[in-house]
Amino acid sequence: MPRWPSSTSEVPIHRLVLWNIDLTLVDVGRVTREAYADAFRRLTGRPLVQLPQLAGRMESEIIFEALATNDAAAAARLPPADSAGGEELLARFGEELARAFAAREDQLREQGRLLPGAAEAVAEVGRLPGVVQSVLTGTIKPNALLKLRAFGLAGFFDTEIGGYGSQVYPKGAQLLMARTRATEKYGVPFDERRTVYLADSSRDVAAARTGGARCLAVASGRSTVGELRAAGADMVFEDLADTAAVVQAVDRLTLAAAS
Repeated sequence: MPRWPSSTSEVPIHRLVLWNIDLTLVDVGRVTREAYADAFRRLTGRPLVQLPQLAGRMESEIIFEALATNDAAAAARLPPADSAGGEELLARFGEELARAFAAREDQLREQGRLLPGAAEAVAEVGRLPGVVQSVLTGTIKPNALLKLRAFGLAGFFDTEIGGYGSQVYPKGAQLLMARTRATEKYGVPFDERRTVYLADSSRDVAAARTGGARCLAVASGRSTVGELRAAGADMVFEDLADTAAVVQAVDRLTLAAAS
């Protein structure tokens, strides 16, 4: 049974907490690279020689850059991203990537790991009064759910309102749409005072600013503490290991919502 929302029933939902998944909560990079290579080969008939940077990006962006970087689009006679066939191409890649990831489900826990404090932070943030949690990730939805389930996190999130890499929208737009879905479902206007995004890259910080959310950034990914601060994060931690500090930060960043 889902555990969300886990705040007390006497307090209506009024705060939205969105989490990035990869390198914020879990590290499954090896499995991800293998699944990408498999899906790319099936889509193009060519090997994936170079995988673009993944941090803070949507899979809808990554696949087209991978095609260009590996000189595969022309060779495989695939349509360009801005053509009518681009959306169909993305759907085909998503299907292949979901299939490749599902085939490696057992490897997620074997070769991946929960990052320090991640499970505790998600559980305790979910206990804050009036909080509902979801995810905002560049990963397509089937693979995002696989990652969450593999590490026992899925029950803490309302995954219906989250944002995923299945659609051709930048992450800032996805955040805005997640806020809209949450508003429609819970009947509360989740503006910037009521929404916080926890993520690990400078791109994620920019997405929070574009999508209308506070940002608690953790330097557990490719971006340093200095880079996250320079990008405009409201608060920056080295990691999620200090559960009490993470919970307090989320509470402070959405405190205006309580009033």
